[in-house]
This record gives sequence, structure tokens and C-alpha cells, in this order.
Amino acid sequence: MSAASRRAHHDNETSLALYDETARATSAAVLRRYSSSFGVGARLLPRPMRSHIEAVYGLVRIADEIVDTYRGDDARRVLDDLEAETHAAVERGFSANVIVHSFATTARAVGIGAEQVTPFFASMRMDLTVHEHTPESFRAYVFGSAEVVGEMCLAVFANTDTGPRALDPTARDGARRLGAAYQKINFLRDLPQDAGELKRVYFPGVTRESLTDEVLARLVADARADVVAARACLPHLSRGPLVAVRTTIDVYSRLLSRIAATPARRLVTRRTRVPDALKVAYAVRSLATPTPWLAR
Repeated sequence: MSAASRRAHHDNETSLALYDETARATSAAVLRRYSSSFGVGARLLPRPMRSHIEAVYGLVRIADEIVDTYRGDDARRVLDDLEAETHAAVERGFSANVIVHSFATTARAVGIGAEQVTPFFASMRMDLTVHEHTPESFRAYVFGSAEVVGEMCLAVFANTDTGPRALDPTARDGARRLGAAYQKINFLRDLPQDAGELKRVYFPGVTRESLTDEVLARLVADARADVVAARACLPHLSRGPLVAVRTTIDVYSRLLSRIAATPARRLVTRRTRVPDALKVAYAVRSLATPTPWLAR
């Protein structure tokens, strides 16, 4: 290689590294602005893992904004274009959309592929057309919008240091159950907006008018069962992601307890939340909690 070629190669590599860094910073900004519950756990991750998790969150959030915030008649086309660009970017390793570029570099690094991306976007499309779910459509929606996102996060936790490889089946099941739990808890938390502004009914047969304390107790028990199943899989995580995941589980468990203690008639009119100070306290507790199985 000539000196001129070496300089050109170096300049290109430097420019690409700067673009990668800019894309990652944009994803990080999206997470900081949009999520305190997820963000408090992400900040406990080792830096490379945190960057990958921010990339996953960034794409998920932008897709969510298309179906929740954008009101244009062409929302379906905008979402389809985002999916097409995501698949193409994962294949070629580059996108002019910095959020997609950030996700694509993460996907290539840890082994996230079409088997996760395709069902995710399928669920996002459902938000544009399905306003009341059946049991079957609810299961499909939760799988694509939450369970495969949990699987994406597990790929980050398991493969950041090794590169793409098959995920442990037990850990994958736990990640899916945790994603489902978080989504169901979010549905309960966001009932006022979903049923009011967005005109969506996620839980089959459960409307603002039909939600009773008894029905709420059943929905809480279902989400709690997912949390318990996911928590049982924590020993499959290494120390770095373990502390972060345990923190988010604690935060969401507290949120679920607050929801359970709220009368149904109030839950449909007022959003329930966990104070930021309590989220930080859970993070500190998780950092201080021994993990004896890691010492074996």
C-alpha cells in the first residue's frame, strides 16, 4: 500500500470512528431523555455494554415515537421505511440515520438479527391498526414489542466480550419473561394515556370502564409471575449486567406494588410512578448485594 493509500485509509477509519461515536452519543441522549427507570439500570453497566443497550433502546424508542407521537397519515410508510433501513444497515454496517447506525453496529457486534428485528416491527405496526386486542393478538404483540427486546438485551450482556454466539436457552427464556413483565407493567402504568389519548386497549377485554379491583389483581398477578420467573434466571448473568438487571427488576417490582395498591378507578385516571430517589436507592442496594454463585 502506498503512503497516499495509507493516509486515505487512515482518514476514512478516523472519520468512521467519529461517526460511530456520534451515533452512539445520540442513542445515549435518547435514553437519558426518555427513560429514568431503564436508564438507572443502564448506568450500572460496563461502558461497552451500556453503549450497546443505549443503541437498542434508541431504535425501540424511535419506532415507538412513530406510532405514538407522529400523527401523519403516512405513519405506516414511515415505520416501514425505518424497518427497511434497519435491516439494510445491519447487513451493510452503515446508515445515514444515526440511531439506526448505532443499532446496526451493536447488532453486528453481538448477534442481533432479523429474528428479533422483524417481530419487533410487526408489533409496532399493530399499534397503527389494532385498537382492541384478542388474547392471540395480545400474545403476539407482547412477543414482538417486549420479549424479543429482552432477547436483544441478553445478546448484549452475553456477547459484548465474545462476539455473536448462540444464547443460553434458559437465560433467553428469562430475558423474554422479563421483557413481557416490563411491558405488562407499562401497560398498567400508562392506562390513562393508552385508553384516553391513544384509544388503545392492550389487555383483552379490559377497558377503562370494565377495570375493577378484581381484574386489576389478576393482571398484577400475571405480571408478577413473569418477574418471578425472570428473577430466577439472574444466576445466568455475569456480575456486570446482573447488577443492572437486578436494579431494574427492583424498580419495576416497586412500581407494580404501587399499581397493586391503587384502586382501579384511580389507576385509569392517574399515572403511577416510582420516585427517582427510590430508583437510585435500589441501584445502591443492588451494588451492595452479594452474589454468592459468582464466587463458585
